[in-house]
Amino acid sequence: QVQLVESGGGLVQAGGSLRLSCAASGKPFSSYAMGWFRQAPGKEREFVAAISWSGGEIYYADSVKGRFTISRDNAKNTVYLQMNSLKPEDTAVYYCAAGASIATIRNGYWGQGTQVTVSS
Repeated sequence: QVQLVESGGGLVQAGGSLRLSCAASGKPFSSYAMGWFRQAPGKEREFVAAISWSGGEIYYADSVKGRFTISRDNAKNTVYLQMNSLKPEDTAVYYCAAGASIATIRNGYWGQGTQVTVSS
């Protein structure tokens, strides 16, 4: 069992930056692939970014490529999402997830989410 707690969300103006954190507890964090997803009102949850257990594989959704950066610190059991050049369409609840592999993150463990609101 893995428990995930997101933090760092908030209200920011368009063009601004936020850094989300996801702290994990439970089974060894370093053995899990980690990902960030988001869900806007009235829309389905969508993939944002993912990182392998070693950090050697990283993937981004096209909509955030070049603006968002995912990273992890296995010593701190934490994964981060640095979000720059934020746009109003980035407004959503952001969720952290952990899985045995990048391909199976959706079937793994989820946090409770943190709200990100970008004003125009």
